[in-house]
Amino acid sequence: MDALPAAETIDGKTRLILAGEQLFAQNGINGASMREIATKAGQGNHAAVQYHFGSREGLVRAIFDYRMEQMEAERGAMLQRARAMGRLKDARTILEIILLPQLHLHDADGNHSYASFLSQYLLQSRSPEFGDFSGSEPPHLTEALRLMRERVDYIPPYVAQRRLISVSLMFLNILMRHHGTDEAEFGESFPDALEDTMEQIVGSMCMPLRLVPTQGATSDS
Repeated sequence: MDALPAAETIDGKTRLILAGEQLFAQNGINGASMREIATKAGQGNHAAVQYHFGSREGLVRAIFDYRMEQMEAERGAMLQRARAMGRLKDARTILEIILLPQLHLHDADGNHSYASFLSQYLLQSRSPEFGDFSGSEPPHLTEALRLMRERVDYIPPYVAQRRLISVSLMFLNILMRHHGTDEAEFGESFPDALEDTMEQIVGSMCMPLRLVPTQGATSDS
């Protein structure tokens, strides 16, 4: 297994976070051992993950915290522009603030390993609370999620959370599916695919809730 490229500016704890992200992305959140992560991070101590993070769950939380912090400045700038333009109630604008900063997150190999890691995490999410993913609450993301919840206040919070997870997976799929490919292979450019996906996302997130009772449905006895 190849170790992460040497980088004097990255401390050992951060190397464990980045190694964990890559291996979780490749093998699943429960599919990579703590020993493998330590080895990939270039740590001689195979218990380094437990030492720094306590557990697998602690490492998962650290990955979220690390990446969320990286996106905060961009989200803050996007919120500031949206506020100046009077677009804080525009669904497309809010969803861009939530999703687009992930475009710039790459691992040491130039891949979107965080997108794959996050996809796997979201598929396991069971929380009905809107915006509840990792427990991380960076202020700019928290503000964007609050604006989104206000924008779709006509649907119940558990529906809003289900939709938020669904549209996040749509966005992450574009990052993973189109990475490293050319236009000829897909018949469309990445910007075109992204624009179409964002329009789908807005429609899926904001559509009215229409529940039609099933014909002949009976109550459980």
